[in-house]
Amino acid sequence: MAELAYRDALNQALAEEMERDPRVFLMGEEVARYDGAYKVSKGLLDRFGSARVVDAPISELGFGGLGVGAAMAGLRPIIEMMTWNFAILAMDQIVNSAAKVRHMSGGQLRCPIVFRGPNGAGGRLSSQHSQALEANYAHFPGLKVIAPGTPADAKGLLKSAIRDENPVIFMEAELLYGLKGEVPEGEYVIPIGKADVKRPGSDVTLITWSRMLTAQVLPAAEQLAQSGIDVEVIDLRTIKPFDHEAVAASVKKTNRVVIVEEGWGYAGFGGHIVDFIQRELFDDLDAPVIRVHGLDVNMSYAANHEPLIQPSVARIVDAVNKVLYR
Repeated sequence: MAELAYRDALNQALAEEMERDPRVFLMGEEVARYDGAYKVSKGLLDRFGSARVVDAPISELGFGGLGVGAAMAGLRPIIEMMTWNFAILAMDQIVNSAAKVRHMSGGQLRCPIVFRGPNGAGGRLSSQHSQALEANYAHFPGLKVIAPGTPADAKGLLKSAIRDENPVIFMEAELLYGLKGEVPEGEYVIPIGKADVKRPGSDVTLITWSRMLTAQVLPAAEQLAQSGIDVEVIDLRTIKPFDHEAVAASVKKTNRVVIVEEGWGYAGFGGHIVDFIQRELFDDLDAPVIRVHGLDVNMSYAANHEPLIQPSVARIVDAVNKVLYR
């Protein structure tokens, strides 16, 4: 085990997979000579050369499509989007080509590609650069969506994503790049679609993913513990497919659920989880499920407004008290 920053865990995964499989290459804006906008690809150009670490022009639609074509031709591209906000420009290639080519070719063509980059709020980046967009991609059949919240999970899941035979949307919370944690060295792979119990508990289940885990949910759980409330924290890690079994096991134990997501509530992924719980686990519930999410407004540029728009420890604590009828 070694303590690594989130960005360095991703870098380690990229390097290991590029070493393991010569078909793997990285392409994106500033990934080569600049070492990546967030330094995730630091040192990879010197190690693997310009044929496998490729600086792309500012055209997400263009290099996204190039990656899809390369995957269909037998390579295993990793396409870095400088931010998932910019990937909106490549939605056609992602959801109309990558996600559908296996189905529309009757299985004759595959598209083993990873689209990855920062997601969610940054620091004073305003409305166009602060969106948590995982629910958008989870909506489309053919895509797997991953949103790890710790350095170890980032490494293990990125390696699995690169090896997967399907297109994978890999969302790295922008504000997590500096987060440090213990990361296994060498071969370390986490299966896609498996949640993790980050904190066992018996009174209420908190379900979350990505940055909300360490930024808000675990601190809220610790605060609630001081008042005698034992919270279980489920980190989904993978949005699609999501771990129904892990959620069901926790709900059957605690009988109360709060879902915390950075994105907007309207048509957010938390709504899908609520649907599953009320449909399959209704008799196990002792209270309605409550969602804590970003406010349904555009992100403000003002630093004092940003935390008011996003989920907070106080809002999570309030929601837990409500499902406990306190």
